[in-house]
Amino acid sequence: MKILRFDGGRIGVSDGKKVVDVSELCGSGPGDWPPVGINRLIRDFDALRPKLEALLAAQAGVPVDSVRLETPIPWPNKLMAYPVNYHDHAKEMASRGLADVQGYFLKSNSSLVGPADHIELPALTGREVHHECEIALIIGKEGRQILPERALEHVFGYACLLDMTVRGKEERVFRKSYDTFTPVGPWITTADEVPDPTDIGMKLWVNGELRQSANTRDLIVSVRNMIAIASSASTLYPGDIIATGTPAGVAKVVPGDTVSIEVDRVGKMALQVVQGTRGFNVVFEKPYEFVRHS
Repeated sequence: MKILRFDGGRIGVSDGKKVVDVSELCGSGPGDWPPVGINRLIRDFDALRPKLEALLAAQAGVPVDSVRLETPIPWPNKLMAYPVNYHDHAKEMASRGLADVQGYFLKSNSSLVGPADHIELPALTGREVHHECEIALIIGKEGRQILPERALEHVFGYACLLDMTVRGKEERVFRKSYDTFTPVGPWITTADEVPDPTDIGMKLWVNGELRQSANTRDLIVSVRNMIAIASSASTLYPGDIIATGTPAGVAKVVPGDTVSIEVDRVGKMALQVVQGTRGFNVVFEKPYEFVRHS
């Protein structure tokens, strides 16, 4: 099953072809503030699932391509991410700060956007913004100090995720937290439709050119251990998002580009890159030259 948000905050279920509005069942709808109806759905999913499945089977709904898809979880308790979680990416960045050395970092929730939005480049002269192809793990059950062997019990589902990054040596969180820098979507595919999280392929294209391709079998810190590490420090809550890290192939995007991402058995989405007029600050006054290592 696919769980999604659409058309101004409505919550829907989908088989990938049609969308059935279940906002009323979730006690949620357009105008909710904060927009946490989908967090409650995730928390209560086991109890709601029979009703959701019945509605999806019985109602005609509307075609997926007739609605405006939005980021599935706009208000997670935490948006967590793992740096340098593929050896090939560590090599290209000449980085020793691997995910099993540094642990996770946090991104601003306000950087979240959906598949129908744009990636807006900040007005930073002399700075490159790079794409990073990742998978979003969606937490479904609260937990602290979760053992790796129990970690998958806490995964609600998966989504495509782009971790856009201003290249530089400033604080990672700052460079990755600009508005629109974390597109997530096109929906959440529930975990039962992704039977083996150790074998999920993903790819990223820019203007049709393949830039990144990897599989979760190549992760430095596995899906299970990402959850275990994160929960050792922070209680995980339904709707929390964990970004798995990116493989090699990161590169600059410019206005007019189309960035497309596809995750096997999960979904795909494509976003346009536009130039913004905001974002300048004194921290980024000095240019930074990105050097790719081989």
